Amino acid sequence: MIIYQANKRQFLRHALRDDIEDVVSRHFRHATGHGASPAEVRAWKHSLLEMAKVLGDDEIPEDAGVAIEYQLPQSSKRIDFLITGEDAGARSMVIIVELKQWSASRRSEKDAIVWARRGGATAEREGPHPSYQAWSYAAYLQDFNAAVQDGDMALQPCAYLHNHPRDGEIDHAHYQAHLARAPLFLARERARLQAFIREHVRHGDRKGALYAIENGRIRPSKLLIDSVAGLLQGKPEFVLIDDQKLVHETILAVDARADARKQVVIVQGGPGTGKSVVAINLLGTLIGRGRNARYVSKNAAPRAVYEARLAGAFTKTRISNLFSGSGAFVNDASDTYDTLIVDEAHRLNEKSGLYRNLGENQVKELIQASRCTIFFVDDDQRVTLLDIGHTEELRRQAQALGAEVTELALASQFRCNGSDGYLAWLDHTLGIRETANPTLDTSEYDFRVLDSPAELHDLIVRKNRASNRARVVAGYCWTWPSKRDPAAWDIEMEAFDYRRRWNLDKDGSLWIVTPGSVEQVGCIHTCQGLELDHVGVIIGPDLVYRDGQVVTDASQRASSDQSVKGLKQLRKSDPGRAQALADTIVKNTYRTLMTRGMKGCYVYCTDAPLAAYLRSRLRAESASQDTSPAAAVPAAAVEDTGSNVVPLRRVTREERVAGVPAAPVVELRFAAGSFSGVQSLDEHAIDWVALPDWIHPQPGLFVAQVVGESMNRRIPNGAWCLFRANPRGTRQGKVVVVQHRDISDPDTGGRYTVKVYRSEKVPEGEDGWRHERITLHPDSDQPGYVPIVIEVGDEGDGFVVVAELLTVIG
Repeated sequence: MIIYQANKRQFLRHALRDDIEDVVSRHFRHATGHGASPAEVRAWKHSLLEMAKVLGDDEIPEDAGVAIEYQLPQSSKRIDFLITGEDAGARSMVIIVELKQWSASRRSEKDAIVWARRGGATAEREGPHPSYQAWSYAAYLQDFNAAVQDGDMALQPCAYLHNHPRDGEIDHAHYQAHLARAPLFLARERARLQAFIREHVRHGDRKGALYAIENGRIRPSKLLIDSVAGLLQGKPEFVLIDDQKLVHETILAVDARADARKQVVIVQGGPGTGKSVVAINLLGTLIGRGRNARYVSKNAAPRAVYEARLAGAFTKTRISNLFSGSGAFVNDASDTYDTLIVDEAHRLNEKSGLYRNLGENQVKELIQASRCTIFFVDDDQRVTLLDIGHTEELRRQAQALGAEVTELALASQFRCNGSDGYLAWLDHTLGIRETANPTLDTSEYDFRVLDSPAELHDLIVRKNRASNRARVVAGYCWTWPSKRDPAAWDIEMEAFDYRRRWNLDKDGSLWIVTPGSVEQVGCIHTCQGLELDHVGVIIGPDLVYRDGQVVTDASQRASSDQSVKGLKQLRKSDPGRAQALADTIVKNTYRTLMTRGMKGCYVYCTDAPLAAYLRSRLRAESASQDTSPAAAVPAAAVEDTGSNVVPLRRVTREERVAGVPAAPVVELRFAAGSFSGVQSLDEHAIDWVALPDWIHPQPGLFVAQVVGESMNRRIPNGAWCLFRANPRGTRQGKVVVVQHRDISDPDTGGRYTVKVYRSEKVPEGEDGWRHERITLHPDSDQPGYVPIVIEVGDEGDGFVVVAELLTVIG
């Protein structure tokens, strides 16, 4: 998502004639549905005016692209400023600019870390060096945006600190490697930055790099389980972003002090903040430094998955020396290890052993056994009565053993499509805590409530075909008869003809990555600490909705579930505490299950009122309720069954009546003047097709064929394309379908055309503006095509932007 995009000429007009911060604020509210913080608005006011001065250089092309606040795919992080165009060899070039208003900073001994007053704070804080930030954002964008890779785009990061003098601190030789990858420009160095931009952007954004980035397909996200071998061999499989880098470098500095005094590090982080990514990165770095380090987790599942991925790259002995369960330190002498990295520390227990009769306290034993013990913890993921590894207990045991305690936090979201809003909504909706997110916009994160467990499981099976990264999980509310009788069904719902088995021992802890296991159902004990692309969650009768509240009933848990063992006894002695613990365990269980999916979460509720309540908390739900057999299948995996639209599958009328989502196929020449609404599209459809999995269904989408050579650099003659009717927001630089009485298109021969939209506006009134001239540009390698210029007083008088191009399908 790009908050603001324009060309250089338009940006300068907004910056120098208008209040640029107000312009960007309006775009921000339109894109996000809420206002920007006062600190953000102040930053825009000062930094964007400085960038306007930079771009005032006449040698920087007028039609270079400008983008402000581009949100990185599947992340909550945003790039401050982008400049796009072409270099001397006509290759698409994207300059990434990290903007800071700092006037002073101080060198840190840590790699890529600097002290500065950040975000308007009065006190200095450590954080990533701006050059590292810019480089890491470029590396992340390279990994995730297909348009960057497939479009042969070059990314050039840099940082501009327009108030900061060159003082030997921010530009110290300590940072040389990062300065080389992303040059740093400081106060009174505007001319240097201008020369840098001129060197890389010699021509305007003729290929539409900004548009390509904005609409580029998102590559499948990296999973830690697929990269663990490379990380332990010292390969930079994951780029650490912002607070991840700070935590990583701070822990290395703390570990260096551990020989002099015992150290304990507590790292707080919610789902998707990268706790395990940082943990495995640390393990690789520490063993590379010759430290006797181990990765520790109470849960066997992540250890087993990581170990399976290391087979062949490491010996079995080496693997066993790197990974341990949390109960393996009962008899270890003090300081046996240099460093213990404890992931999912909230799952630590008091006692160890099969019968929980060994040792005194796992937290205490881990701290005793190591010079430096690092705990990655999320207090909201306590899911059993036995879990004791909350932050307060970690502090208490560290202090009792005389350890120096360092507390850090991971906040940036890299799961759930990078949506902090989804996590806040989930907490609010489940009644875990009040937040400012009572409703969820499903265009930000693909959340759906389905009407049957069979539909849910079918959808997950289809999602899984793409990459074996989708699974169904459930609350532990069904017993496990298949443990003794393999032919028995564990989860049965006869009303839906749904029968499935738990996957609790067949694949062991490798359930989440075993291909055939998508047919079974997992639970909290086999997925905590791991991640998927899509997760389906069956919410059992232990979570219901009654009298306007989400209510828990731990008695509905299966008798074989050990997570609530002892609750009945506690109810007799302290019923209030017992109910509070039951609420915490049940709600945290579903919070954890519902945050396993990086791209989407789909739920079925056994309690109908709970399903209705969840639906009532969604916005744009109808646009995302894709539960059909025809949906969610990649185009390449579908056979053409008679549609003249290749390669999409035709959807029959019967399927559409049954609720299968589909997009209409229309003829542009016939329908260009008839796109007054979705109903008009339906009436003029000549066919219906299922869209590829990576396209999010929404009202107004349609498929049409574009004929002619006037746009052949973007749209081959005869290509089938996906459009959105009646587009909202800025049209600048986009490929649109336009109808006007003065058009006589050379390709279509009609009063409509498909071209790149550019407009010139003039102020009108105190805060308004109007179009003065609209130019529709061809984008062709064939001679003879010229822009169509429409002089307008306003957008009435027969001028209509019918639709915008989203992507070429085939």
